[in-house]
Amino acid sequence: MPILQVSNLTKTYGKGDTAVAALAGVSFEVDKGEFVAIVGASGSGKSTLMHIIGGVDTPTSGSVSINGNDICKLNESESAIFRRQNIGIIYQFYNLIPTLTAEENVMLPRLLDNRKPDNDKLNAILKTIGLTERKNHLPSELSGGQQQRVSIGRALINDPALILADEPTGNLDSKTSKEIIELLKLSNKQYEQTLIIITHDEKIAAQADRVITIEDGRIIRDTKGEEAGQ
Repeated sequence: MPILQVSNLTKTYGKGDTAVAALAGVSFEVDKGEFVAIVGASGSGKSTLMHIIGGVDTPTSGSVSINGNDICKLNESESAIFRRQNIGIIYQFYNLIPTLTAEENVMLPRLLDNRKPDNDKLNAILKTIGLTERKNHLPSELSGGQQQRVSIGRALINDPALILADEPTGNLDSKTSKEIIELLKLSNKQYEQTLIIITHDEKIAAQADRVITIEDGRIIRDTKGEEAGQ
């Protein structure tokens, strides 16, 4: 069974003559371990789609199932718990807690669930993201690239079913952007994480196993394998 099933998803803002359809009947599935890029122009609906898949927004109609759980049927509290335990979200602007160290920011989802720290897992992730020597630094003491590495570690700590990255390199220079994408690809392979990246960068999209193109709230193209890089 696919790890993610999106079925006839719609999202409409406003009513009557002022109604705007951000999503208009979007359906697709993603298998475990896939690396999928979702691309489209500004206003195409790709960020709205990510927010609904991530459980931070609700659709007008349709469903989103992750590991067989329809997240659209969860209440706000249930959705928050499910999101922490099953979805890792990486934002363009990091969204780190400024008063917590890099190590504490990585551990935050686990601590919010009142779960004991897994020091072996924490140390392995800090090594993977290259921040072992900077683990006690606050976000203000880290570069943009290092802060994004922390957010990736935070997304990995609970072994989520799905990692969503919303323009993860949009605030970084080209060299650091390349390093962040390589790190995400490593997590995809090393931890067998299912990875969905929202991006407008064709070079990033070309590295994915599959590219889904959205225009005016609809999927207009879904290519896999070698076709995705063309």
